[in-house]
Amino acid sequence: MPGWHAAPMTIRYLKGDATSPQAKGPKVVAHVCNDLGGWGKGFVLAISRRWPEPERDYRAWHRGRAGNGFGLGATRLVQVQPDLWVANMVGQRGTRTGSAGPPVRYEAIGKCLAALAGHASALGASVHMPRIGCGLAGGRWELVEPLVERTLVAAGIEVTVYDFG
Repeated sequence: MPGWHAAPMTIRYLKGDATSPQAKGPKVVAHVCNDLGGWGKGFVLAISRRWPEPERDYRAWHRGRAGNGFGLGATRLVQVQPDLWVANMVGQRGTRTGSAGPPVRYEAIGKCLAALAGHASALGASVHMPRIGCGLAGGRWELVEPLVERTLVAAGIEVTVYDFG
C-alpha cells in the first residue's frame, strides 16, 4: 500500500507488577542495581520473592568484580524460566543521597539500556520494567524515559513500564 507505514513503537504503560510481565514470547524484566553489592530494598525485594537466581548472581558478580566487568553501566542477564530473564543493570552509585545528589546515574542507565537492547534483540524478547532509577535511586522519569526511547524503543523492542497499584 503506497504511503502506508507502521506506527512508531512507543512505551506501553500498565498498572501492575513488573515481575509478572504481561506479554507472549520471550521476556526480560529489567531493573537498576547499585554498585556496592547491596540488594535488600525496593524492587529487588519483589524480584527475590519470585526468583532466587538474580540476587545470587548479582552478589557473586559483585564479589568477583575485580575481573568481571561489574561496575556502573554494566548489565547482566540471568535466566529464571525457559523464556524469561532478569536484567541486573548497575545504574546507581551507592545507596544514599549525598553531596553528589541522588544515587541514580543516568549515563550508566543509558549504557545499561543500550546493552539490554542488544540482548533483547538477540533473544527476540520484549522488555518489562518498573520506572527504573526512579525509586530509591532518586531519579526522575522524565530523564529516564528518553533513554529508554533512544535505546530499546529505537531498536524496535516492545517495552512495557509497570506502575504498581
